[in-house]
Amino acid sequence: MSNFVLPNSDPKCTVNLTQGLTKDQLLTFRAFKEWINTLQQSLSTQQSESHPFHSSPYKLRKIDIQAVDFFGGSRIGFIKLKAEVSNDNGEKLPGAVFLRGGSVAMLLILQPDDVTSDSEDDKYAILAVQPRIPVGSLAMSELPAGMLDDSGTFAGGAAKEIEEETGMRVAESDLLDMTKLAFPDSKELTGESLQAAMYPSPGGSDEFIPLFLHQRRVPRAQLKEWQGKLTGLREEGEKITLRLVKLRDLWKVTRDGKTLAAIALYEGLRREGKI
Repeated sequence: MSNFVLPNSDPKCTVNLTQGLTKDQLLTFRAFKEWINTLQQSLSTQQSESHPFHSSPYKLRKIDIQAVDFFGGSRIGFIKLKAEVSNDNGEKLPGAVFLRGGSVAMLLILQPDDVTSDSEDDKYAILAVQPRIPVGSLAMSELPAGMLDDSGTFAGGAAKEIEEETGMRVAESDLLDMTKLAFPDSKELTGESLQAAMYPSPGGSDEFIPLFLHQRRVPRAQLKEWQGKLTGLREEGEKITLRLVKLRDLWKVTRDGKTLAAIALYEGLRREGKI
C-alpha cells in the first residue's frame, strides 16, 4: 500500500491508498476534490474567536482510503475512506465517509391543459420505479435522478437525466433550481462553503443533490403515455418504469428521501410566493 502527503495540508496529512488506486486518480476524482476543499475550508473557520471549537481546533491528520469502485474499467465511481480529524486534546470527530459526489433530481409536474394553470388539484408528478439493491428493493418509487459526471452544469445534468429516464426533452432554461432558490448562502450563516443542495445522509456520505423543478401543461390524453412506460439506459442495467401520481399524494407514496425533500421545498416555495 502506497501513501503520500496531501498537498497544501497543515499539519501534514498522510493519505494511505488502497490497492489499485493511484495518487493522481484520487487527486483528480471530482468528489474527492470537492470534499477535501470543503472540509479544509470549514476547518479554517475555527480561526474565528466566535467559533465553538476555537480554543481547541480540530485538524485533519490522516486519510485512509479503504476501498474503491470503478465504473467502466478506469473511471472512479465510489470511494470508502476514513478521515482522522482530531484536536490537540486527542478528541476525535467521526470520519467514516462514503464518497460519491453530487447527483441531481427533478420534480416533474404535469398538468392537463383543460384546467386553469393556478389549480393544484389536477397536477401529477412523474416517478421512476426501479430496482435499488442497496435497500433491498426491486420497485423503489423516486424522482428521476442521476449522478453527475466531471463535465457540464447541474441543470445540464438534470436535463440529460430527464430525457434518459422519461423520454421528455427539457431545456436547461426551463428548469428551476429549488434548492438554490430556497437555501441561503451557507457561508453567510456559518462561514462554511457548502453546496446549494440537500444532503441525504450527511452522517456517512458526501452526496449532495440539487433539486430541480419543471412544470408542463399537456393534453389530458397525453398523460397516459407516461403511465407505465419502460425507460432508462437498458445497456447500463437501468430498468425503469414510469409512474404518475397525484401531486397532492406524492408525500405518501414513496420512502425516497430526495422525493420527500422536493415536495417539501415545492410547498414551502409556493407558500412564500417564490414559484
